[in-house]
Amino acid sequence: MLKRDLITAVTDKMDGYLKKDVSQAIDIILDSITDALKDGRRVEIRGFGSFCVRQRKARSTKNPKTGTIMNIPPRKTLHFTMSKSLKDPLVKDEE
Repeated sequence: MLKRDLITAVTDKMDGYLKKDVSQAIDIILDSITDALKDGRRVEIRGFGSFCVRQRKARSTKNPKTGTIMNIPPRKTLHFTMSKSLKDPLVKDEE
C-alpha cells in the first residue's frame, strides 16, 4: 500500500473530509513518529505494533568476491514489533 492509497482509503471511510486534509493529517502523524524515533523514543500504536531504534555493533565481514576483510561501522536500525492483535490473524492465514 502506498501513501496515496492510505489517503484514499481514509477519505472513502470518512465522508466530509477532503483528500488534502487527510493527507496533511497523515503527514503530521508520520512526522511525529519520525521525530520521536530520531529522539530515541519508542513509538507504540496499540493494536498495531511498536517501533524503536536499535544500535548495531561494529563488525568485520569478508567480501566473498575478493576475500578481503571489511569493517562495517556501528549503525542505527529501525525495529518493528507487531502487536498480538495484528500477529494472530497473520499467523492464522499461514496455517
